Amino acid sequence: MKQLDLVFAGHSGPTKHHLRLNYINNNLDKETVVKAMQDIADLGIFIDKKGESLYAHPLSAQYVEKQETPILTREI
Repeated sequence: MKQLDLVFAGHSGPTKHHLRLNYINNNLDKETVVKAMQDIADLGIFIDKKGESLYAHPLSAQYVEKQETPILTREI
């Protein structure tokens, strides 16, 4: 399964915060992703206990593909 991993910096310092999305369009262009990330940052709806925005500054975005390799599978 592919995920879209959006990476942001928060207001509180150099800590990176990841927002991973499932069931995404696999053909997004850079402009679309940049605009979406900026829209998320501008909303300011994801905050920590101190009231500071977690997704304040877009840093990067990438597709992440997980591959599962079964070792043991049993039917019940």
